[in-house]
Amino acid sequence: MKSSEIRELTEKDLEERLENEETMLVRLRMNHAVSPLDNPQKIVETRRNIARLKTEKRARQSNLQSESDK
Repeated sequence: MKSSEIRELTEKDLEERLENEETMLVRLRMNHAVSPLDNPQKIVETRRNIARLKTEKRARQSNLQSESDK
């Protein structure tokens, strides 16, 4: 998922994607602990997607605070 795609998401969609990615990360880690994944790089990709989503969420919160301060 690219940053440009994330910026286009609504607040609700952003929350849903974040929840889905976090759930996916837990599942991937559990599956990897039981038996090796075909592509362990998927765990890294999921972590990065979560970081991108959280970064966008934080940026939106900062923008709202700065606008309310004016």
